[in-house]
Amino acid sequence: MAVPPTIEWHDGVIRILDQRALPHRIEVLVCSRVAEVADAIQCLAIRGAPALGVAAAFGVALGARQYRPNADGKFSDFLDRVVEELVRTRPTAVNLAWAARTVRAAVADHGTDTPAAQAEILLKRASALAADNDRRHKKLAVHGANLISPGDRVLHHCNTGPLATGAAYGSALGIIQAAHQRGGVSVWVNETRPLLQGARLTTWELDQWGIPYTLITDGMAGHFMQRGAVDQVLVGADRIAANGDVANKIGTYTMAQLAQAHGLPFIVAAPVSTIDFDTPTGAHIPIEERDPGEVRGYDDARWVPSESSVANPAFDVTPHNLVSAIVTDLGIARPPLKQSLAKWITPAETNE
Repeated sequence: MAVPPTIEWHDGVIRILDQRALPHRIEVLVCSRVAEVADAIQCLAIRGAPALGVAAAFGVALGARQYRPNADGKFSDFLDRVVEELVRTRPTAVNLAWAARTVRAAVADHGTDTPAAQAEILLKRASALAADNDRRHKKLAVHGANLISPGDRVLHHCNTGPLATGAAYGSALGIIQAAHQRGGVSVWVNETRPLLQGARLTTWELDQWGIPYTLITDGMAGHFMQRGAVDQVLVGADRIAANGDVANKIGTYTMAQLAQAHGLPFIVAAPVSTIDFDTPTGAHIPIEERDPGEVRGYDDARWVPSESSVANPAFDVTPHNLVSAIVTDLGIARPPLKQSLAKWITPAETNE
């Protein structure tokens, strides 16, 4: 089955592989306006911090092409509104805001150019960012594979493959793929409630790679750790604070606690662009609260009374003291994480 790219710029539009349809159907959204990109992000047609960064980058370039001089005011102010429209869709994943603002800054010194010329500059910057994202995930996978031994049984939470990164390689799943090519591994795949990213997406990607896996519900993880059937836990991240606290899909903190209780390594994988050096600790990371309907059921199925009280935080924060290592494209950071991460603070190393 031919699978289109997670996201691509094609003939003046953004094409997005709709992850809501997977694994049963291959559907592609064609976005010709910024509002359509923002909606695709908000409704999780595209998700995963690095992939959201690529979407936001191309979204800014797309928005620049929509500019109407007589209706939209100054071009610079219009671009700022485009960036804000994209950034407010999902507040936790730092790559989204970082990428949108990085691309926007590409024309900060081009105020004398025509809007059309500036739009071309923005597209070139967005394309370069997407290509850099791809290279960084390949490097990350190579670094992380050194932490996995042949035959390891790795527990994975949520989805961190190409679907989540917008790259040919994943983050945590990219490491698993690289390690499997070296010596063979197997994966315990957490279902990842409430939207089943593990069950729907991670299993689909592992199937394509021919990597053996077993799907479990999130609540089964401790059982298999207790029985000695797990060698390490490997997850991605949506934002990493300067001290090494990690915001990731809800349930990650639980996996980290279970890993510590059973003496297992808990490893986080993310490009350096996911480290937010302006956020000192995880307590300062905004946690997105999503639609209660996502917890009351899935797709057309509903399993609770329609008015049941629901809490639905999309992410939780794992304290740095539970993290054994953070694998990035620039290398592996180990405790004390605040000091280890600090060597990557300089803009030339982190965000370009």
